[in-house]
Amino acid sequence: MPLNSQYQLTLLKDILSNHQTDCCGSVSECEQVERLVKSLMVNVDIDQNIKPILQEIYDYSQSGAGSSDLDSHITNNKQNLAQWVSDMDQFS
Repeated sequence: MPLNSQYQLTLLKDILSNHQTDCCGSVSECEQVERLVKSLMVNVDIDQNIKPILQEIYDYSQSGAGSSDLDSHITNNKQNLAQWVSDMDQFS
């Protein structure tokens, strides 16, 4: 069953919030973030202003999935994570 865009955004924000709070995550979470962002980027129903934020999140998740120290990558992006969640709240 496909997820609607609102649920996808909620799931994306949950994962990013967990990364920001816990300062840790998994490669599979990064891969899930990539899939969610790809799906949202092609969705014509979402606010176009959110797409640059989604691109930043996609870049973050790709870097994280390929990082030799994912927890450090997450910690280094802690401020970005909080900002992205806040920005998405404005458009969803």
